Amino acid sequence: MTGTIAVILAGGSGVRLGAALPKQYLAIGGETILRRTVEAFRRHPAIDGVQVVIRPEDRPHYDRATSGLDIRPPVAGGPTRQDSGRLGLEAVAPAGPDHVLIHDAARPFVDAGLIERVIDGLARYPAVIPAVAVADTLKRADGPGSPVGATVDRHGLWRAQTPQGFRFADILEAHRALVGQALTDDAAVAEAAGLAVGLVLGSEENFKVTTEDDLRRAERLVSGPAADIRTGTGFDVHRFGPGEHVTLCGVMVPHSAGLEGHSDADAGLHALTDAILGAIADGDIGVHFPPSDPKWRGAPSHLFLRHAAALVVARRGRISHVDVTLICEAPRIGPHRAAMTARIAEILAIDPGRVSIKATTTERLGFTGRGEGIAAQAVATVLLP
Repeated sequence: MTGTIAVILAGGSGVRLGAALPKQYLAIGGETILRRTVEAFRRHPAIDGVQVVIRPEDRPHYDRATSGLDIRPPVAGGPTRQDSGRLGLEAVAPAGPDHVLIHDAARPFVDAGLIERVIDGLARYPAVIPAVAVADTLKRADGPGSPVGATVDRHGLWRAQTPQGFRFADILEAHRALVGQALTDDAAVAEAAGLAVGLVLGSEENFKVTTEDDLRRAERLVSGPAADIRTGTGFDVHRFGPGEHVTLCGVMVPHSAGLEGHSDADAGLHALTDAILGAIADGDIGVHFPPSDPKWRGAPSHLFLRHAAALVVARRGRISHVDVTLICEAPRIGPHRAAMTARIAEILAIDPGRVSIKATTTERLGFTGRGEGIAAQAVATVLLP
């Protein structure tokens, strides 16, 4: 293949933070640091895959943090950061990417522009790092309580960040040749191998969560100023027709009939799409995907829901919670609830804990009670700046 794969290094224990969990699995704003980091790359159009490197003993934490995300299976890291970087590269080597970005899992605020700058820099250099110029006066000393030995000239000094980008074949060869050298980051591996390393502008918000102060700073960034909390509702109905299954909330459910509709007639996703569009006051599903347009005939409804979610992201907002109620006498929803929850979380790229699926009947009253069709209603809560 050609393209760019992101390797996320999540093999640290976070001992400096002193928390019960490694820092990458701590939550900020209701989502783990690792999930936020992975999402930043997964959503970027120039990234073709995400590979996470973990400690084997953290696998249960990893599975919970990345539930529902379409990423490569994790790979075990090594005893040092350098070892973990090399093992991540070896894991993606069969895919044959042109470029790789190597990023610290504990930097959850990397933005799309920074990722773009690093990738663009690889057209000029075999290795590229983002960095921020040192602004503070630097003093040399042994530590608190010791005398200052000297003032260090800060001219030309930069604080290196990640993601660090590389032409894949070059950095893999460098890592293989320098096993055991105890180099502090992948750019240092590149330098030791004689590769030219270019520099692009980093971001002050792209900091690494290392201490309790960093964690509090991260919480402040996530919460930000008082959010504009929006709520939208949606409702949809489809009648039964010929078929052997229905599609509800993105899951194929066996049934004695199908559902009739211009697309795949997924009443749950249609109602939820309208709820999100309502929360951002951007029309309804028929405005964005007219039933008169033949291109949407038989289309899977996750396309509609993903479009609505993208509109929220474009407004610098986020989906806080969604709640879907399916109304029918049959089929039974309970056995499929977990799969529906996971599917919606995957489509919206949110934590499954932010997705609620419920089912009810109308006590044999009305068209749903007579078994003529299925109805769905949904509520979405969206936070906008």
